Amino acid sequence: MDPTIRNKTITRLKEEIPELSPRLQVAAKYIVDHPADFGLDSIRDTARKAEVSTYTLVRISERLGFDSYEDMRDPFRVALVAPTQFIDAPEWINRWRESGEIGQKQAEAALNSMAIVQRSLEGQNLKQLQRVAEMLLGAKNVYLTAVRASYSIAYYFHYVGRMALPSLQLIPRHINSAIDELNYADEGDVMIAITLTPYSRETIEACEFARKKGVKLVMISDSEVISSNFTPEETLVASTLSTHHFGCYTGVMAVAENLVSLLVALGGQDVKDRITSYETLRKDNNAYWVAKKKH
Repeated sequence: MDPTIRNKTITRLKEEIPELSPRLQVAAKYIVDHPADFGLDSIRDTARKAEVSTYTLVRISERLGFDSYEDMRDPFRVALVAPTQFIDAPEWINRWRESGEIGQKQAEAALNSMAIVQRSLEGQNLKQLQRVAEMLLGAKNVYLTAVRASYSIAYYFHYVGRMALPSLQLIPRHINSAIDELNYADEGDVMIAITLTPYSRETIEACEFARKKGVKLVMISDSEVISSNFTPEETLVASTLSTHHFGCYTGVMAVAENLVSLLVALGGQDVKDRITSYETLRKDNNAYWVAKKKH
């Protein structure tokens, strides 16, 4: 079997999503976002997880020119022959599991967090990360936007990242609108947008506006397929699959931290000097609490 069929299928689905009907869009997005599950599961399981009918999945395969649904799934199934090895449970996890009900719950939560971080980092493309870092370092202005829970990651990225990237601006500021902040942005600028399912309206509208202004767009998200109204230059995808009943952001944070570390590495001595300058500034202004010596 041609090993490129799987990637070609994913690429074609991304390209055709804007032209598909709403139900076909849902099915296509599921395949793009969960290629491993798609290759592993039966058509009924895939339909249940994607919340579409089996008929919709068959229609997708016909749309792409496959003779049957199984012909479309086979390349994804074959790609699973060499599965990724996930982190083995360390001894302390086993001790937690044996310590009672609370320990069992905490052990599962810890394994979930470690698995999410590993899935997120192993899915990154080194050449893409380098392209993104060089794009940011070469930009006139770098805007960073997110709202709600994603804002916490954006705030951290800005707080640390501005030492490597002085042009980094967190928007919106002062309870403003991100679109207002982008009013004078142009082709020499880049915007980083962080948004996870369900995608925030404000962030999507800011992305659409930025693209109309010619601003280059970098997404940090849980999917490469977000909106048919704009196409980002780059999308860094993090895993958010979780056993919890709430969004799990550890993978997104890991991807963000890796990007900052690359900015520091590529920035050279200038970045190191800026970091030292910030550290000196904070110490000189008593930013950190110091315990008083007892006499």
